[in-house]
Amino acid sequence: MKVVVTGAAGMLARALVPALERAGHQVLAPPESDADVTRYESLRAAIEPFRPDWVAHLAAFTRVDDCESDPDLAFRVNGLGARNAALVAAATGAAVLALSTDYVFDGRATRPYREYDPPAPLSTYGRSKWAGEEAVRDVAPRHVIVRSAWMFGAGGANFVDAVLRKARHGEPLAVVDDQRGAPTWTADLAGALVRLMASAQFGTYHCTNRGDCTWHELAEHVLARAHIDAPVGRISTAELGRPAPRPAYSVLDNGWCEHVTGARMPHWKNAVDRYLDGETLRA
Repeated sequence: MKVVVTGAAGMLARALVPALERAGHQVLAPPESDADVTRYESLRAAIEPFRPDWVAHLAAFTRVDDCESDPDLAFRVNGLGARNAALVAAATGAAVLALSTDYVFDGRATRPYREYDPPAPLSTYGRSKWAGEEAVRDVAPRHVIVRSAWMFGAGGANFVDAVLRKARHGEPLAVVDDQRGAPTWTADLAGALVRLMASAQFGTYHCTNRGDCTWHELAEHVLARAHIDAPVGRISTAELGRPAPRPAYSVLDNGWCEHVTGARMPHWKNAVDRYLDGETLRA
């Protein structure tokens, strides 16, 4: 396959590009300066000469709290940007894979969310990503939309690295213990995305590492696995006082993705352990 990846500088793209290459696919990952997803003509000019089979649209405005203060930018990047990627894919004969988020749900569920559960985003970020999903469905029949959550990995700011950095510098740690989700390593997610593209079974899928935890439970596991003895305080979401509301429960059910790809996602603890095992190599 020939695959264009938008958002080349992002954490997930840094895992997806090598995963595609290892699988024998040709990849084009243009920088944002050459492929502005908010401008259709810019994006088409960057993608069309490559004649891709897939456009993997990963570019996004993911700073959740910043989305609250700049909703126009959030919807321009996450909504219009996804529509432009889907339009370019359709115009060039390619299928489109678009990444979405657990934040399209309101967190009131008591069991993992399925793809057919009704979205009810609480935040500007969640609403803008839902707008992007709907735009992709409207303009590109050959689409795969993948919702994931709580990502960590090399090449980008993430919770796992932040916890380690603070603990090693002796900074106090107080972590939210009333939000529950599924930490997801970009390397594992990238492998699943490659398999989904190869399957060409279009639709909406959920894909995270298996299991679930709170942010506090994740922090405790990270420090224990890194052999760092540091106390981790518990706080509530209300005490944290972030501008954007978060879903209290955003665990996603991987059943459809695992059925289509024939591969079960590893447990989040296993994913964190493997990520930390490679920490020295990343340093």
